[in-house]
Amino acid sequence: MKKLSVLFAAVMMFLTVGVAKAQKMAMMDYESVLAAMPETKKMTNDLDVFSKTKGDELQKQAEAFQKEVQQYQAEGAKLTEAQRTAKETDLQKKQQNLQQIQQTAQNDLAQRRDAAVKPIIDKLNKAVEKVAKANGYDFIIDGSALIYKGGPDATPAVKKELGL
Repeated sequence: MKKLSVLFAAVMMFLTVGVAKAQKMAMMDYESVLAAMPETKKMTNDLDVFSKTKGDELQKQAEAFQKEVQQYQAEGAKLTEAQRTAKETDLQKKQQNLQQIQQTAQNDLAQRRDAAVKPIIDKLNKAVEKVAKANGYDFIIDGSALIYKGGPDATPAVKKELGL
């Protein structure tokens, strides 16, 4: 019994010390700060231009392929079996090539996005870290993940640090 009460006292002492040294937390709206950054806006515009350019190229190729398919469907009955087989094989290769080009364009866009967003995220995270240290915050939590938001909001301080 004596061991139990000593253990209980030790646990209570640790809990009291933990509560006494409460950690200072703040929340911020990470997405709104990220969206307000001029680098994000420029990146979005650049990616939109790239995506539209690639999309237009793909659209032209798809239309040309579609015309070729329609022509084959219209004239296919006049072709010999060997010509039909050759044309179908050619159309399948063109379709696969078109799909490959589309996949490559999607991969290129994803790589460009990843490469462009990394320095922006790094800059934002450095600003968050600087604000946290300046204000003595142990944690800054994204406000979108919280159910209840009552406490300091670091969003204005981070925006100020970034010059927004």
